[in-house]
Amino acid sequence: MNRNRAGSIKYSKRFIFILLLPLIILALKSFLLLPHRLTLLSRHFLSTTPIPSNQKITMHAYRKELRVAELAVQRACILTQKVFHEKTKGTLSKDDKSPVTIGDFGAQALIIHAIRKNFPTDEIVGEEEASSLRENKELSHQIWELVKETRLDDETSEDVTGGPIKDEWQMLQSIDEGKGAGGGSGRIWALDPVDGTKGFLRGGQYAVCLALIDDGHVKVGVLGCPNLRFDDSAPLSADVGNGEGRGMLFSASLGGGATSRPLSQGALSSGQQIHMKHVPDITQATFCESVEAGHSSHTDQATIAKKLGITRDSVRMDSQAKYASIARGAGDLYLRLPVRADYQEKIWDHAAGDLIVREAGGHVTDAEGRRLDFSKGRTLSENKGVVAAPKAVHERVLEAVISVLANK
Repeated sequence: MNRNRAGSIKYSKRFIFILLLPLIILALKSFLLLPHRLTLLSRHFLSTTPIPSNQKITMHAYRKELRVAELAVQRACILTQKVFHEKTKGTLSKDDKSPVTIGDFGAQALIIHAIRKNFPTDEIVGEEEASSLRENKELSHQIWELVKETRLDDETSEDVTGGPIKDEWQMLQSIDEGKGAGGGSGRIWALDPVDGTKGFLRGGQYAVCLALIDDGHVKVGVLGCPNLRFDDSAPLSADVGNGEGRGMLFSASLGGGATSRPLSQGALSSGQQIHMKHVPDITQATFCESVEAGHSSHTDQATIAKKLGITRDSVRMDSQAKYASIARGAGDLYLRLPVRADYQEKIWDHAAGDLIVREAGGHVTDAEGRRLDFSKGRTLSENKGVVAAPKAVHERVLEAVISVLANK
């Protein structure tokens, strides 16, 4: 009896095992194929997503930084416009004899205040410092009167920028926090509060510039251009003037594309993606360059244009408004060739524009074809000159640049 029962149990286990064997084999096969299936699944996901997954992570990681930078620059632009329209411009002379306006100091104070409220441990590399203001109490007070009255109309947006600066002392402290050394590690904000001071003074093009550099790479870039026209498709022009139909904010995050929107007094206006213009015929291209011959070699650039067969006159503009103009398709090429062998470009003069052009479909290198290196401190010590153009024609432009410079 027991023997029969034991045999029956043994038989039942064998029967169950036989029934389950196909399921066990199927499970093992699925387990072995799992990595392959995951790979296929990930490939399918990437192939059906417009932005690669690693770039989506970047966009998400710097979303707050982008919004803070956009609103901080927009608020600073309100101040610079007020300075110009109210004719309260004042100048000082720095050691390098370049003019410095009230707008420089006020804009730097507002932007650094916004950065400090949101990212208190980040390093800031700015163009200005407050020692001259501490000695010139009258000018300092004049700037403070403008700074304390400058705010965004939208309360939520104003809060994002850190709200009002408490007092004149805090304003000076904010200005002085832009003394960072820069470098290749950590989070560093590169700030030029009024790029193109001479353009600003004469009512021409200037830009309020801010970029976040993380471990030597530009991740966020914002340019406020109060005197650029609203129309992204309008032909490139260096016309002097401001008022209705002008004032643009350009921004980009690494992997997130580049955007333009009209400047606002409050919340951010609706934006649209911008792209560099297709250049099927290089001879019909429009290139822009600096107004000041001391900043860029006009002679060499004219020779390069001739070598490329370009017959149109160059458009001369101040500031990183040149980067913004070619990124939006109003112009095609930007050349900035060195006038002295020992001259080093400042990182705040190029970081934001470099990213915006690249995210708009362009390529930016120095005159030898190297990417701009923002990891070496306050200057682009490893680079000479700037060549920015749509990717499809950049190599051809660069060849002309190298050929002309080699004959000097």
